[in-house]
Amino acid sequence: MGESLQVFDLFVRGVGVGATTVLGLVLARGRAITSTRVAGALMCASLIAWLISESPMLRSLVGQPTPLVIAAFPVGGFFWCYLNSVFVDRPLSLIEWSPTIVLVGLGMIIVAGPDNDAGWIAYNSATGMLALHALFVVARGWNGDLLEGRRRLRGLVLGLGAAFALCSVVLGFMARAEPQGVWRDFLIGGPFGGLILSIVVIAYAALLLQTREEVLGTPIKASLLADPRVEAADRVLLDKLNDVMSREEWRKEGLTIGAVAASLGEPEHRLRRLINRRLGHRNFAEFVNGYRIEAVKARLADPREASMTVATIAYDAGFRSLAPFHRAFRAATGSTPADWRRTQLAALSELERSSQF
Repeated sequence: MGESLQVFDLFVRGVGVGATTVLGLVLARGRAITSTRVAGALMCASLIAWLISESPMLRSLVGQPTPLVIAAFPVGGFFWCYLNSVFVDRPLSLIEWSPTIVLVGLGMIIVAGPDNDAGWIAYNSATGMLALHALFVVARGWNGDLLEGRRRLRGLVLGLGAAFALCSVVLGFMARAEPQGVWRDFLIGGPFGGLILSIVVIAYAALLLQTREEVLGTPIKASLLADPRVEAADRVLLDKLNDVMSREEWRKEGLTIGAVAASLGEPEHRLRRLINRRLGHRNFAEFVNGYRIEAVKARLADPREASMTVATIAYDAGFRSLAPFHRAFRAATGSTPADWRRTQLAALSELERSSQF
């Protein structure tokens, strides 16, 4: 690498480190749920370590940067955790943090034996699979996302963030097979790789700064009747929406916001805004699941339905699988469906016995 290219490389990495630091502070100090703030801050710290440890010149200045190298290994895992937390609207479980530990373990194998091809292949394959799954998570929730700012972030992540992660893995394998190839300059250790990563971080930070209150803020349910500025058209649309949902449209498997908007004869973007800003929901699934959970609770508390399994009742309400149903039910009640049913039926039985005396 020529001297001018080295200076350019140092400059873009300095810009990237600065932008990543700002992004990390914004994420850490936001009003999002704890797992989003922690995953975002750790992702940025790991990105900074990655930018520094992959630079030949910075490595020579720092000396033996083993701690930085180790800190950079879980970047793909923290990226995956952050996307799952911010785009799925739920806290991460302990098991969902495990990919970061796996990546650190594989990284330690690489540090112990740099020529260990098996460890290197396992690490990069795991990183690539996490990036692919991150793409799937971001794309899957796009249609039902009610936050316009977050929908724009999804596009940026799909177009740049996860694509960059995948390209880094693919280029890494190519460079491993042909060390002298021109693609080495586009790895994170090359000048153009550092430039691309810096551009991705700056673009994401700029968009996030514009939408941080919406994306990372605490959800606020607006009061439709208490706000004198609410347009009459919103009241009419809300009445139409309530009418459609009272006909149990929510039971339809795979119901989408587009289908509901079409049945109302209204633009989809207007319905998104109404459900988000007036009813306080961040995604369409959360809105629909509210109706489904209430129907499930009514059947679970009915002694005449005692012979029906929880799974049957959940499927009848429109849930396509049990895992999302259990998460939604616990979020709404703080209990599992079986425990909630047992408590309700026991209370009803006790009430009936008391009424006999």
